[in-house]
Amino acid sequence: MQPAEPGRPHAAHHAHEHAEGHALAPGHGGPDTHAHQHHDHAASRWLPLALALTLGFAAVEALAGWWSGSLALLGDAGHMVTDALALGLAAFAARIAKRPSSARHSYGLPRAEALSALFNGLFMLALVAVLLWQAVLRLSEPRAIAGEAVTIVALGGLALNLVVAWLLTRGEADLNTRGALLHVLGDLLGSLAALASGLVIQFTGWTPIDPLLTMLICGLILASTLLLLRRSTHTLLEGVPEHLSLPEVGRAMAAVPGVRSVHDLHIWSLDSRHPSLSAHLVMIEPARWPQVLEDERRLLAARFGIEHVTLQPELPPAAPVVFSPRRRKADPPSD
Repeated sequence: MQPAEPGRPHAAHHAHEHAEGHALAPGHGGPDTHAHQHHDHAASRWLPLALALTLGFAAVEALAGWWSGSLALLGDAGHMVTDALALGLAAFAARIAKRPSSARHSYGLPRAEALSALFNGLFMLALVAVLLWQAVLRLSEPRAIAGEAVTIVALGGLALNLVVAWLLTRGEADLNTRGALLHVLGDLLGSLAALASGLVIQFTGWTPIDPLLTMLICGLILASTLLLLRRSTHTLLEGVPEHLSLPEVGRAMAAVPGVRSVHDLHIWSLDSRHPSLSAHLVMIEPARWPQVLEDERRLLAARFGIEHVTLQPELPPAAPVVFSPRRRKADPPSD
């Protein structure tokens, strides 16, 4: 792709070196259209299996919780049902995010991951509210609980959640998979609470431990959920990725030889792993633009991990033109 003359309007240059290549419309003066297929969802492929395991054991826990009278076990079963919905949504989002770019979605649909994470976080908030409400009711009206049954089922749930969490941590985890993993980790904590509740009730008979541990786990889940919601909304609102500093990137770009200044710098991310950047560079010597473009591309990729780059060169501001009126010849004398 030959660089256009610096300062020419809409001469945006995309420094791109992806294996999937890019499609360039002939004679088009605007931004290029690229096939954005950046998704190696090594962890996401395990989502369907995690969904089946979680949903199956949720039914076991629900029956055991109803029979034993354990709120911690019923809460963990409800949490697992919510996990199943979350994992199903995450699996669907991972499939959608793999779709190639099109005329209507030039970037593809990678933000399906962030949407899935947002919905998962909202599901978790609703679940925490229900569990806290039930825990308060149980503290005011204690019930008999079969501690031995709770212990056995909680051990099974703990083992299952460890297996599912291990599956979801294999490979590179995107924001979507992190949202699903958050549910599973919260469920693992729920299984630990149910196990502790069953052991305490089995050996001491103190039933308030059941709702108290449920409230403790709700607090831990709430903290993780708020963090996930903050990250997903930050991505959806096209915020600068948390690991990057816009002023630092701008200063580094302006320090490249041949660049006078950088302005209109924007950094955003379509998903949790692939940041994008666009900027205007005011050139000292317009003839050096090809070398400057290559230097900027290498800097951004090596130092900041930014490979999708759109840069536009500009001429330095010219000296202002001063207009002065011409002297008029003397008018001929009037008769």
